[in-house]
Amino acid sequence: IFTELEYDYATLASRLRELSFLNKGVTITLKDEREGKQREEVFHAKGGLREFVGFLNSKQKALHSEIVYFDGEKDDIGIEIALQYNDGYNENVFSFVNNINTHEGGTHLTGFKSALTSVINKHLDKSSFAKKDKDLKLSGDDVREGLTAVLSVKVREPQFEGQTKTKLGNSEAESA
Repeated sequence: IFTELEYDYATLASRLRELSFLNKGVTITLKDEREGKQREEVFHAKGGLREFVGFLNSKQKALHSEIVYFDGEKDDIGIEIALQYNDGYNENVFSFVNNINTHEGGTHLTGFKSALTSVINKHLDKSSFAKKDKDLKLSGDDVREGLTAVLSVKVREPQFEGQTKTKLGNSEAESA
């Protein structure tokens, strides 16, 4: 079927690094034993998603030194989130379901974004800014500006949308 059986080391290394971040404490070794290309890399992320966000933010100036991290379970869905703001303008949010990168997002990402916006606006309501301007509300785009985040959920029976299977459709993941 394949006309060429050449593996791209960089592609494999990138995916295995990603998997080591998503499965904290797991050690993955990649060896290239092809002639003239002898090399080996070991991927081990003791801090899991925290290290992933640190890796993604390594070329940015972080606005707070500690990476915010949450994990838990709701409705039989395991949830893990790490985030950090930087001085950039771009949103850099990655989402995964059972270690599968959901490039197109899905219900879990929608739920995360709306929860983050809601929590920050509730905090803003209690701040001294609210006394000055009672109608002050931040939009989701405002809240996510400069955000680097990784969201990983574990779902027993994921329902993916589309042929590429890169968008989660389980409605219970949104509220979790």
